Amino acid sequence: MAYCTLDDIKKLLPEDSLIQLTDDEGTGAIDEDIINEVIAQADSEIDGYCGVRYSVPFSPVPAVIKKFSVDIAVYNLYSRRQEEIPETRSERYKNAIKFLEMLAKDTISLGIEPEPTATSNSYAETNKTTNDRIFTRDKLKGF
Repeated sequence: MAYCTLDDIKKLLPEDSLIQLTDDEGTGAIDEDIINEVIAQADSEIDGYCGVRYSVPFSPVPAVIKKFSVDIAVYNLYSRRQEEIPETRSERYKNAIKFLEMLAKDTISLGIEPEPTATSNSYAETNKTTNDRIFTRDKLKGF
């Protein structure tokens, strides 16, 4: 499940811009395969940061993650076509990455509970007793 969709990106960019950024074949239409590719790249980048504290992929997707998926995907669209990315797109990308870095460092929260992690003083439990042992100290002498 992707964090954003083509429709989400269309809310940010006009269709003619999307055609210009994706139409490698000159068909005059949006290439949805390219859109799906940049969304997948964005989501992988997000998961790389968020996976430190949260179980990814997110389901349901927090609104801020959806927003950042759109921003990163749009940045990726521009970066595949233009050497100079519009300042607004570049700033939105930088802000998304800054937030994700803070999230990974635990200085900011998504407002959802992260997955519990094992503590360093955890131990395994068993239902075996000393009398149940197959390999006793005496049997293992010399090994």
